[in-house]
Amino acid sequence: MKTDIRAIFGENVFNDSVMKQRLPKSAYKEMKAAIEAGADLDPEVADIVAHEMKEWALEKGATHFTHWFQPLTGITAEKHDAFIDPQKDGSTLLRFSGKELIRGEADASSFPSGGLRATFEARGYTAWDCTSPAFIKETPHSTILCIPTAFCSYKGEAMDKKTPLLRSMQALDKQAMRIIRLFGNTTAKHVTVSVGAEQEYFLVDKDLFLKRKDLIFTGRTLFGAMPPKGQEMDDHYFGAIPDRILAFMDHFNKELWKLGIAAKTQHNEVAPAQHEIAPIYDQNNIATDHNQLVMETAQRVAEEHGLKCLLNEKPFAGINGSGKHNNWSICTDEGKNLLDPGKTPHQNMQFLLFIAALMRAVDEYADLLRVSASTPGNDHRLGANEAPPAIISMFLGEQLDDLIAQMEEDGTATRSIKGEEYVSGVQSLPHFRKDATDRNRTSPFAFTGNKFEFRMVGSTQSVADPNIVLNTIVAEVLSDMADRLEAAMADQEFGLVCHKLIKDTIKAHQRIIFGGDGYSEDWIKEAERRGLPNIKCMVDAIPALTSAKSVKLFEKHSVFTEAELISRAEIMYENYSKTIHIEALAMIDMAKKQIVPATIKYQTSLADSINTIHMTGSGIDTSVQESLMKAISENLKTMYDALRKLEKKTAAAETMEEGQVQACYYHDVVCEAMDALRAPADRLEMLVAKEDWPIPSYGDLIFEV
Repeated sequence: MKTDIRAIFGENVFNDSVMKQRLPKSAYKEMKAAIEAGADLDPEVADIVAHEMKEWALEKGATHFTHWFQPLTGITAEKHDAFIDPQKDGSTLLRFSGKELIRGEADASSFPSGGLRATFEARGYTAWDCTSPAFIKETPHSTILCIPTAFCSYKGEAMDKKTPLLRSMQALDKQAMRIIRLFGNTTAKHVTVSVGAEQEYFLVDKDLFLKRKDLIFTGRTLFGAMPPKGQEMDDHYFGAIPDRILAFMDHFNKELWKLGIAAKTQHNEVAPAQHEIAPIYDQNNIATDHNQLVMETAQRVAEEHGLKCLLNEKPFAGINGSGKHNNWSICTDEGKNLLDPGKTPHQNMQFLLFIAALMRAVDEYADLLRVSASTPGNDHRLGANEAPPAIISMFLGEQLDDLIAQMEEDGTATRSIKGEEYVSGVQSLPHFRKDATDRNRTSPFAFTGNKFEFRMVGSTQSVADPNIVLNTIVAEVLSDMADRLEAAMADQEFGLVCHKLIKDTIKAHQRIIFGGDGYSEDWIKEAERRGLPNIKCMVDAIPALTSAKSVKLFEKHSVFTEAELISRAEIMYENYSKTIHIEALAMIDMAKKQIVPATIKYQTSLADSINTIHMTGSGIDTSVQESLMKAISENLKTMYDALRKLEKKTAAAETMEEGQVQACYYHDVVCEAMDALRAPADRLEMLVAKEDWPIPSYGDLIFEV
């Protein structure tokens, strides 16, 4: 059956068109003011909005509403309340008040707080984010009205990812407006952040998934030998999509379109069983909400197709992992993209100022960008051949590199490189003008025409994390630039002052620019020579959050308090320790209950075969069986010794006080012990007969979909 995308797009969203249709004109006007200008909503208007929202939801089949929020677990949370209001005569009314719409309550001590809340301090509040529209979440068994909200403690500390994201957007808006006012723009009211979050994921057969305890408990494989063929032939990338996966994608897209998520691009990714979906850009907080829904919807829809969606950054060792490219740009409310170079970027001083600001922000706060892309799974991905290295650098491309070189040499830029005409040599193919520069897939932070692509972000992450950092560090640099420009303009002509500021900034921070192969050993040495940090793992990245420099930055722009930063660092340490702990226990469980017994059983069968041949006196050569028996015995002993060491080191970690020391121990000691256990187990997989191996192989998982 054909789908009319226009008919279903946004049908489950209480969006502007729905509000305009259902709300009285005065209420609609006040609602728009609250969304666009941050004005307080009158309680009577809130009641009107709540009533119409309820009526709309009931027409969609909803029975409950929920304040949908994003606690520091990294996933979303919801508590469902029915619309019913029982009456004394035994009947019931269906009600939803403005008070219920605006504010909810949740147990703040039951979510990760990093010490912000004691166990007995339970009260927390959810507050309606009216800038992100309410929506209907449909599943095969329920229909729920979801109201996007922020989540804070009784004392006002941010207990979620939305609150600091909104704060960072405000900070950037304020400082960017100062800059564009200096350039003569008197009509724009706001500068907004636009984000497009590409999402990579794996799909595996559900029945095979359920036979792997490591996938069930951790989301990634902890054992597994490489199959004869992986991604070496590059034949999966952009390849023809199998029917089963196309059926999933078709269903997936329709569910997203109903939620107003402009899912546009889908394709096979590099690794077998890996895929990607990319939406059109949206305002930062809405794009963040949408990406959470993308992940939730992918996992739900996959179940309906007998599949499992794996979002872990590295579900298979030796095979490309999954990231989430965070495409970031800033625009005025009049539609002007401030990162659009235009046709003559060398003459676009405002554009050059913002590029210089990005250079300085990325250079001075590389450690914060690194920690914003840190997860236990991303430690396995960053630096591999499908992801950027852990070293933060910026790629600008040939056109902007040339502009920078001109400014360094002559003090001014007088020309811009233009894209050449593409000529294929085939008469029937069209000629067209190429872009002014190539792209660099190894760059962590790359300019791609009118936006920057932060490519380090992990596939499981909320994009709130990197955007909070990015928005705040850019706000800080723009603040300093505005101060300098405003102070100097009293005595000097604006153009001269601005030109000098751009030139000085570029010269001071050119070390962050790199357009070469980010995977090469030469770059690691060059980055060290330049003084760029190379933070290789999550536990080494976390301290940047609570440095004096970071506290000063975030407090200045009212994005985080020092206490909120300390809490987030503690949560990250705790998350890392718990993740590795669960992985270690899963390995121990699989090794003791599955791999060792299965190997011994096969070994016994092999020994019986050898003995039987010897007893017959047939003289048949058993050297092959004996050689195989020896290899199995050696690896089994190595594996069992490694298993006992992992048990001992995991038990030692359990006794440590939570925090940095424990997280470092898990990284330095327990992870090493896990690797030592995995190596002989993977060798045994290649020695034991497939029908006797207790878990599905990599070949089964990534090719049988």
